[in-house]
Amino acid sequence: MNEPTQSGTSRSQIFVSGLRYGEDILALCAFFLIAFIPTLEVVSRIIHIPGIPAAPVIVQHLTLWIGFIGAILAMRQGKMLALTTRPLFQPEESFNGWRWFAKIVSFLVVIGLLWGSLDLIRWEFLYPIDIAPNLPRWVAQIIMPLGYGLIAIQIFLKSGNQRVFRASFLMIAMAIILLLVIEALQPTLIIVLFACLSILTALVFGAPIFVGLGGIALVLFWWNGTPASSIPAESYRIVVSPTLPTLPLFTLAGYLLAESKASQRLFEVFRTLFGWIPGGTPIVVVVLSGFFTALTGGSGVTILALGGLLYPLLKKEGYSDQFSLGLITVAGSLGLLFPPSLPAIIFGVTAGVSVKDVFIGGAIPGVLLVVSIAGWALFQEKNQQSSSVSHNWRHIVSVLWSAKWELALPILILIGIFGGFMTLVETAAVTVFYVLIIEMIVYRDISWNQLPRIIVECATLIGGVLIILGVAMGLTSFLVDAQVPMKLLSFVKSTIHSPYLFLLFLNLLLLLVGCLMDIFSAIIVIVPLIVPLSTHFGIHPVHLAVIFLANLELGFLTPPVGMNLFLSAYRFDKSMPVIYKATLPFFLIRLAVVLAITYIPILSLFFLR
Repeated sequence: MNEPTQSGTSRSQIFVSGLRYGEDILALCAFFLIAFIPTLEVVSRIIHIPGIPAAPVIVQHLTLWIGFIGAILAMRQGKMLALTTRPLFQPEESFNGWRWFAKIVSFLVVIGLLWGSLDLIRWEFLYPIDIAPNLPRWVAQIIMPLGYGLIAIQIFLKSGNQRVFRASFLMIAMAIILLLVIEALQPTLIIVLFACLSILTALVFGAPIFVGLGGIALVLFWWNGTPASSIPAESYRIVVSPTLPTLPLFTLAGYLLAESKASQRLFEVFRTLFGWIPGGTPIVVVVLSGFFTALTGGSGVTILALGGLLYPLLKKEGYSDQFSLGLITVAGSLGLLFPPSLPAIIFGVTAGVSVKDVFIGGAIPGVLLVVSIAGWALFQEKNQQSSSVSHNWRHIVSVLWSAKWELALPILILIGIFGGFMTLVETAAVTVFYVLIIEMIVYRDISWNQLPRIIVECATLIGGVLIILGVAMGLTSFLVDAQVPMKLLSFVKSTIHSPYLFLLFLNLLLLLVGCLMDIFSAIIVIVPLIVPLSTHFGIHPVHLAVIFLANLELGFLTPPVGMNLFLSAYRFDKSMPVIYKATLPFFLIRLAVVLAITYIPILSLFFLR
């Protein structure tokens, strides 16, 4: 009697394994193409031969594929960004009604997004538009319903070990779909409020952030009588932006550096250069963390990747536990104002501001933030019993020579971005191949067998971010259609008359946003709301970009729910009160610097004059 069951289980396992293998292969192929095509364009331009027709457009649409493939991988591995640290979609030891409810809501929202994506493909198929010779747009967009469909399958399979749980998912979903089809369920105010409250409750109990943003967007569009296809249409529009391919490319370069021994070589370089100064090691921690944060675009990645290296070194040199925890946690959010920071790129895309200008404007404020934290570390040296590194010129030359290829990387990026030789996307692609060559061939820190795992992990992170960007853009579209920015502008005009008072309220708002939202969805949702306000008060767009990014950096450290506080507590196995106490002095210093950046615009605009 057990043979059919065992045979069925075996077939199921083979199917799941094959599906996972196919997803990994797709991720590897997409990343190879998105790096290879722009690099080939650079080479073609140098040797004066024709490149690939419509290459930039193809690369933009590869970003869409990487985003959804990565989202599938993130759901499979339980790494979708959420407000809780405990993954929702995993086997439960005992039945939990609230977590079951969060799973149900997640399943229903993904089904709604799947429906909207299929509707979009239907219209694109009826009225095809070519994005490249003989390549209709719907062929590129087909990954959207495919992605949502596979995510729905993942939720279904991970909803519980018992068949009754899975059956409840299907029954509730079919019942709601039937009610919508026969128009028995109408978008009354009470039903809309109940639906939004249900989605927010699901977020509290572990539903992914994209479910919250996408679910609320679906409900509001339904209330407004707008087709659900509007959300995937907006997702498509933001994800295929011309500069967004830099996000997966620079992130992959950062992952490769983090997986190699580059961090150790760079640490030795900065430690040799500054270690002879009292407080030199904390300065190295600040500079190294800022470097990796700028490359990976995520301060949490820096804490998780470098924490295991930096924390023992600080402790070994005699720094207190509290000081070491606070420094690493705060330094992990430095670097978002320096190229090739992904949040800065996304801000430029969203606000319609030159990304190059955002990087130029962030130079002095970024340095000021780094210097302020390093200066506090030097001041704290008086209370630390730490050792110094001897100043030896021969050793300095040796460590500089050993890390020469990594030290050349920022120069390559800056020349690519500001030199006019390559576009931003081409610079990112060349950076990926440069890092691959130096880490796999020159240093041999990464083997060919490790490369697929690194790319899959990178795709997982990128997918979790891009799917949030896409659905957040759908919610932003509703807010714009409902004229929320204009109504907010009218309200602010009638209540606030001083630009200084407006900047104060803006700082408070952005600190709150930095606590409650990840930086990518915050950019997409909040920027369209505040740009008209800043224009009314005469604030330069680049100054606004720097204020925004600096405040959100600080929001990661704002008690009680700053994201980096949770990540630090998780990484170092410390209680939240311990992390609060460790980061408080650094938080106050950065708050003072953010206020200076806000009220002294010349800091952001000096090099743009």
